[in-house]
Amino acid sequence: MSDTPFGFGLPPEEPEDGDEGKKKDQESGGGQDPSNPFGFGLPGAGGFGGPGGDNPLAAMFGSLNPTDLGAAFQQLGQMLSYEGGPVNWDMAKQIARQTVSQGTADGVKDASVGPAERNAVQEAVRLADLWLDDVTSLPSGAGTAVAWSRAEWVEATLPAWQELVDPVAERVGTAMGDVLPEEMQAMAGPLIGMMRSMGGAMFGTQIGQAVGVLAGEVVGSTDIGLPLSPAGKAALLPVNIETFGKDLGVPKEEVRLYLALREAAHQRLFAHVPWLRSHLYGAVDGYARGIKVDTAKLEDVVGQFDPQNPEQLQDALQQGMFQPEDTPEQKAALARLETALALVEGWVDAVVHAAAKPRLGSADALRETLRRRRASGGPAEQTFATLIGLELRPRRLRDASRLWASLTDARGIDGRDALWSHPDMLPTASDLDDPDGFVHREQLDFSELDKMLGEAADKPDLRKKEDDGKGDDAE
Repeated sequence: MSDTPFGFGLPPEEPEDGDEGKKKDQESGGGQDPSNPFGFGLPGAGGFGGPGGDNPLAAMFGSLNPTDLGAAFQQLGQMLSYEGGPVNWDMAKQIARQTVSQGTADGVKDASVGPAERNAVQEAVRLADLWLDDVTSLPSGAGTAVAWSRAEWVEATLPAWQELVDPVAERVGTAMGDVLPEEMQAMAGPLIGMMRSMGGAMFGTQIGQAVGVLAGEVVGSTDIGLPLSPAGKAALLPVNIETFGKDLGVPKEEVRLYLALREAAHQRLFAHVPWLRSHLYGAVDGYARGIKVDTAKLEDVVGQFDPQNPEQLQDALQQGMFQPEDTPEQKAALARLETALALVEGWVDAVVHAAAKPRLGSADALRETLRRRRASGGPAEQTFATLIGLELRPRRLRDASRLWASLTDARGIDGRDALWSHPDMLPTASDLDDPDGFVHREQLDFSELDKMLGEAADKPDLRKKEDDGKGDDAE
């Protein structure tokens, strides 16, 4: 569990002895952790915006040279005058696009997708859907298949990120306005408004950086187990697939096809289980409602807030002002979300393996590579954990995959997939610890349910006969 749900990090303080101190600090290993993409600096030499990367404004304004100072102050004014929702999504989009344009730490730049790559992705998804027809009763969910650049991925997935993150940010924003007594809020209106504008900007900056870094790593639209692309659109990122597969010793075509299988399997699940998307996002919303705000700390920040030092707010976030509630409701929301995501990933893992194993010699190796990528806290999980403050336990994916495999053996493909008919039919977190027990118990439960339904159907007739008999006696 992340102690700071939104992972706000501060750049190092400016040394008192100026450039010499800064140089010493860098040589001593101080400063921003280069492995943390969620602070104001980005991985790589110079950070975001080159030499100005250690300046917290550099993430938004680039290197503040005289030629772009005007644009910098204009953007600062826009940040302070922001009056939208809890996150400044215009800023998030801008930061994400700027992050993508810098390229990844290994020097790979984004590039437009050419016709040959688009055709290769479309063909891979088409073939993947044919293979999946043999291993699941859910029909194809990919109406179209697209090949995206990293920038296109950012543009297409931001609406889903907004739906995911806004509930948490809203809780934070509400707390900012509630720390003062009601009679004082009118007088402090401008201050509260400025704090909310700064809060929206900080959330926008952090989320924009996170999404921009993630765009350099993901291979499709479903890497975090949630549908980020528009409904019915399977998407792969050729430039990232190339990077993902370059050291695996597996033919490029097989890597692309295996990843297309995973993308197409996710699309089937979300297209034909209509309640699943709202179930997952509803669990996120329920989790967000349980976030507890340290009002004493926030009141202290408000009382000492200096408009000329907006970094105070970010420092407060860094210190863990927003913590999950240790309540039964909060634990239930967290368990519900983690279990649902594990079941989604486990089902995809099981059906993709069933489809790929007889056809791809590299199926086992690719499966294990992706499992380890998830288990080691890959970029998708790290971003998800940083944004909403939770992490999936890696063993849950393997447990869920074993459960779906057991269900396939016991009930067949149709019986297994029928469990997605209603959320109450799915396994719970405790069931993932005992997959075989769930399979056999559910079979018994269904029998008992049929018996109970049959008895209930007979009871009205019995009561009617009894009533008729009583009537005859009365006569």
